[in-house]
Amino acid sequence: MPIRYPAPLRPGDRIGVTSPSSGVADDLWPRFTYAVQSLRDKGFEVVVGEFNHTSRHRPSHVSGPREDRAAELMAMLLDPAIRAVVPPWGGETAIDLLDLLDFDAISAAEPTWCVGFSDSSTWLTPLTLTTGIATIHGQNLMDTPYAVPDGIRHWRDVAATPPGGEIVQRSPGVFRTTGHDDYAAHPTVSDYALDGRGSWVRLDAGHEDEPVTFSGRLVGGCVETVSFLAGGRFADLDAFADAHASHGFVHVLDIAEWAATDICRALHAMRLRGWFDRSNGILVSRTRAPGTADFSQHDAVRDALGMLGVPIVADVECGHVPPYLALVQGADTTVVLDHDERTITQRLT
Repeated sequence: MPIRYPAPLRPGDRIGVTSPSSGVADDLWPRFTYAVQSLRDKGFEVVVGEFNHTSRHRPSHVSGPREDRAAELMAMLLDPAIRAVVPPWGGETAIDLLDLLDFDAISAAEPTWCVGFSDSSTWLTPLTLTTGIATIHGQNLMDTPYAVPDGIRHWRDVAATPPGGEIVQRSPGVFRTTGHDDYAAHPTVSDYALDGRGSWVRLDAGHEDEPVTFSGRLVGGCVETVSFLAGGRFADLDAFADAHASHGFVHVLDIAEWAATDICRALHAMRLRGWFDRSNGILVSRTRAPGTADFSQHDAVRDALGMLGVPIVADVECGHVPPYLALVQGADTTVVLDHDERTITQRLT
């Protein structure tokens, strides 16, 4: 059964903005409005939902009651005039929406590009796995004004790729060493402060210096959220594989903030639930999440997944350290790590 790719995003199309998880507080609202305007300046019509601001009800870690957030997201996904949905950012507890989303109705509707990372993985990954509709793990609304560095494609460009098309991205070899963003103090900033140098590394023991190429359908997301879902009815990778990925997976692991021991425990749990049974290779994000001198984040991944016997490539631009790759979940993906090449090629087939 083929993966379903939404129609290519074009200037003039309508983009929906809603916060299924955390809303935007007053001090960052100027960035929100600037990011919305940046899409309008590119020729898009932007529909801003009611649930984007930090909630006035309690608790306020979400943008509104779960029923209201779910209803707004569903309305955008089922509206044939809305061609993409992008949240301001992730958040904390989008998991509370999952049993309110009608995945059958979403599957029956015209596909819509959905974009984001972090807590957005909590609904993006289930959307792809339950409906077979491709989604984008990548830059969110608040990051949209940033000009991406050479080698990386902006999510707008990725969403503009037609079914059957090809997307080639490569590591730019630079990243931000401190902090997460500049826009709290400078709402209109559009250039990343990329002051560090470094690129991908292999973690699988005994193969650290060897080139590698591997392929499969890309699936994954934020470890701190997807680990709670792996193997359950909202993230049944076996069923998805039987329908769409008989040739196996390229797994993406976005490590956001948990300590190395917590990440290790979560990855072991995912492994024991069979999440990696059909893996052909694993991409691990660059992260600033804490480790220790005796047990780093790389050690955590090796401990939990090293016995799988598949290539593990770390420090990839698929996590919370800028810049961010925009990767299509569900796409046929080939990863190449060689002495002079670090590329991800995706085919929307």
